[in-house]
Amino acid sequence: EVYFKNLSKQKQKEVMEKNGNNHKLHVCVATCNRADYSKLAPIMFGIKAEPQSFELDVIVLGSHLIDDYGNTYRMIEQDDFDIHTRLHTIVRGEDEAAMVESVGLALVKLPDVLNRLKPDIMIVHGDRFDALALATSAALMNIRILHIEGGEVSGTIDDSIRHAITKLAHYHVCCTRSAEQHLIAMCEDHDRILLAGCPSYDKLLSAKNKDYMSIISMWLGEDVKTRDYIVALQHPVTTDIKHSIKMFELTLDALISFNKRTLVLFPNVDAGSKEMVRVMRKKGIEHHPNFRAVKHVPFDQFIQLVAHAGCMIGNSSCGVREVGAFGTPVINLGTRQTGRETGENVLHVRDADTQDKILHALQLQFGKQYPCSKIYGDGNAVPRILKFLKSIDLKEPLQKKFCFPPVKDNISQDIDHILETQSALAVDLGGTNLRVAIVSMKGEIVKKYTQLNPKTYEDRLELILKMCIEAASEAVNVNCRILGVGISTGGRVNPREGIVLHSTKLIQEWSSVDLRTPISDALHLPVWVDNDGNCAALAERKFGHGKGIENFVTLITGTGIGGGIIHQHELIHGSSFCAAELGHIVVSLEGPECLCGSQGCIEAYASGIALQREAKKLHDEDLLLVEGMSMKKEEVVSAAHLIQAAKLGNTKAESILRTAGTALGLGVVNILHTMNPSLVILSGVLASHYVNAVKDVINRQALSSAKTVDVVVSNLADPALLGAASLVLDYTTRRIY
Repeated sequence: EVYFKNLSKQKQKEVMEKNGNNHKLHVCVATCNRADYSKLAPIMFGIKAEPQSFELDVIVLGSHLIDDYGNTYRMIEQDDFDIHTRLHTIVRGEDEAAMVESVGLALVKLPDVLNRLKPDIMIVHGDRFDALALATSAALMNIRILHIEGGEVSGTIDDSIRHAITKLAHYHVCCTRSAEQHLIAMCEDHDRILLAGCPSYDKLLSAKNKDYMSIISMWLGEDVKTRDYIVALQHPVTTDIKHSIKMFELTLDALISFNKRTLVLFPNVDAGSKEMVRVMRKKGIEHHPNFRAVKHVPFDQFIQLVAHAGCMIGNSSCGVREVGAFGTPVINLGTRQTGRETGENVLHVRDADTQDKILHALQLQFGKQYPCSKIYGDGNAVPRILKFLKSIDLKEPLQKKFCFPPVKDNISQDIDHILETQSALAVDLGGTNLRVAIVSMKGEIVKKYTQLNPKTYEDRLELILKMCIEAASEAVNVNCRILGVGISTGGRVNPREGIVLHSTKLIQEWSSVDLRTPISDALHLPVWVDNDGNCAALAERKFGHGKGIENFVTLITGTGIGGGIIHQHELIHGSSFCAAELGHIVVSLEGPECLCGSQGCIEAYASGIALQREAKKLHDEDLLLVEGMSMKKEEVVSAAHLIQAAKLGNTKAESILRTAGTALGLGVVNILHTMNPSLVILSGVLASHYVNAVKDVINRQALSSAKTVDVVVSNLADPALLGAASLVLDYTTRRIY
């Protein structure tokens, strides 16, 4: 409605004059299957009702013309539309190759038809492979394209096809505000986008009060009551056919166990449908007393069936779109509709290893009644679309214009630019110091800056920005091209958003802090943020002992104990970003108190803070210093004094270090028995003091199958900075992270 309020009456008059007052807009509607016809039919009825403004031609192709899929072209004839052309374009086989061949066959046949029809505009719906062939043919033959339902997001290959059609189309009719925003983000011209709602809603919102009991009886039996049956419609997922077939098998098992009358519609023509039909027949669905298996239900009747069902189950877009208009409970299975906007009536089962999860979902959803949802339309889409069609100026240039956002001028391609070293700005936010470095692609620290870490949030962020700006300026002088900024910090980090969720007690005022936005805004560079333990693991993967190793663990032994886990070459973050908090593995129920509030953590035994605590106890009892040691009066007792005392023969210091090494070793054994890595890398200032103790504990305590692990000390001089740099360098050079 906003779009049309912005169109003046004078503009409408000018368009009519340009097109000629008597010119009818020649519209070609191409429909490929039962699903897209349900969206296109209301538009076709609207066009047919205005013969003074439009001339309509209908092309039918795809699965409409296949007996196994119900010969659904007949419903188009029953709706009293003249079919201008029938094109048999489906190559049977129902696999990936058959889909490609079907697109090719359609591309061969369509040019002759379009040459004869010469439409002003072709209306194409959705995201099917047949629709891609239609849009490609029309675009190459200089025919304007109106794309229905562009800008939406779902799973599988459909997303790619939908967005490809968007780039070919000249005009767009979308159903939701989010879809409209996606189209704008894809650089489509806002003036050529209409937010109309889904055309099928024009029929849906007036359908529920019609006679429905006779329809339910016809398809499910005389004894079936409203809200006491299920409608099942599941299609193959072309990007993961085996898994989708397994999911379908589990769905049928769950439906058999649930023991309710169920109407099962055959899947569409996508790759994998043949295997799904075999699963139905193997389980005897077509002859089971509780099931009615059908190839096609006319859309008017299908509306009544889902409107009064106890539940709909499957992965059809109909479940997450149209069914919401009635508040019918829906169970959406798998990933085929991932990303779709849904009402509260939809319960998602993303994955299922057994039928139990699906069965539980059925028990939760069946028989409920939810509020009706109008996410996808308000029942007035067709009038908006017809008005939009009338506003199209055929005298305007056919060539599309994309509305790209403003970008900075590219750096000129001169020899100095070519010879620049690709580099990253690495930031290490420690408990004591704040460090920034320019790090090259090979892991060379070209320049490093160090300052004391301020105590307050404002001062700390100001100093980070100041140091980064200084380093970025210096990068030009040392011939480095900065690709981005990587930040290593203590605490729990959401790397997707660049937010420090909450930090360790060593870094005060550092919780719920968005680091990415202010630094990216100031430097005009992409910014990545991660936990310091994860960064150490990334540094080892790119520059250290972990290079080329599929599964390994890095343990940092410093002021605290941290680490990172690389599994199948990928860093593990965990569901709430607290994976690899290795310092808080509990190795004793009665151990010393840890900073986290628990007792007996590795960090409470083996961290620098823990060793300093024990050193102070010995010093207070005059048991620390031995011959060969001396301390100034104002000197603070540290872990280094404890280590020195142990080396000089202090048996109590030796015992403390032995206990710390044993605690760390027990933690490593737990890691071996959980993750089974092939390599453990000890990093940090205490690593060399612990490596032998850790190996001894592994030999004594680990399972024989885990004892083959290699335990090494990191050879990286600065893993925190190198890890922060690798956040940038791995991503910007298109490696997986």
